[in-house]
Amino acid sequence: MINKKPTFRKLTPSFGSSILVKQHVDTVDKSFAYWHFHPELELIYINKGQGKTHIGNHLSYFNNSQLILIGSNLPHNGFTDRLTANGTETTIQFKSNFLGNDFLEVPEMANIVSLFERAKKGIRFRVETKQKIGPKIEKLMKYQGLKRVFKFLEILDYLATTDDYTILNADGFSFETEAQDSSKVDVIYKYVNKNFQRHISLDEIADEVSMTVPAFCRYFKKATGKTFTQLVNEYRVVHATKLLNESQMSIADICFECGFNNFSHFNKQFNEIVGKSASNYRKEIKMMIG
Repeated sequence: MINKKPTFRKLTPSFGSSILVKQHVDTVDKSFAYWHFHPELELIYINKGQGKTHIGNHLSYFNNSQLILIGSNLPHNGFTDRLTANGTETTIQFKSNFLGNDFLEVPEMANIVSLFERAKKGIRFRVETKQKIGPKIEKLMKYQGLKRVFKFLEILDYLATTDDYTILNADGFSFETEAQDSSKVDVIYKYVNKNFQRHISLDEIADEVSMTVPAFCRYFKKATGKTFTQLVNEYRVVHATKLLNESQMSIADICFECGFNNFSHFNKQFNEIVGKSASNYRKEIKMMIG
């Protein structure tokens, strides 16, 4: 079992409401871009934006839109680095029993209960579902009271019955929901996010959290299920996918820009993490855009 110790965040819906609906239009609150969890599930729709998707052990980059459902107590980071023109990020936070425990027991809720169970690993919905459900999520802001609950149940019912999705932590992901030591995990991720383009020694990162190198290595492996080197390589590869998406840089230049100092090592890591070569990744992007 992997022990996760992210930061606990308490959420409070507005008075008289069982679900919390928020929408960012101009700027995204960067104070929430840290490693955290909460008992509420979170449904996030970004219609036009770019950023990292970091949920559990999953790390990827998106450059357009995304619709994601994050399960109860599943650690995640903030998402959008940048909203593009007319971009909005709409977030719905709710407890699985927001209509009461008995309501989860009725036969008609079986599909939605299964959806909540799948969400414990994180779910990314694909294009067809994004196009159909995204606008409905944005319109939730217009409704109040029972009307909002009815509209939200319609959204959940659709998401519960579609097979147009990907599980983000398909290999299984488990963690403890204790907030103990969460500040260390937060410091490590923020430090890597800021410095991954250069070499980060184990001495340096261990010093950041006031630990010896052996203690740090044990702690990090227990807290994340991976080595520190693996995490840094993942950040570098995610940045590479961003540059392959957005720039005309050569793949060799991208390799060094991301912090790799060996082209064959970059290719090997990219293949392992993304599941295809950097050149094939870029070709697929061009085909999608074309």
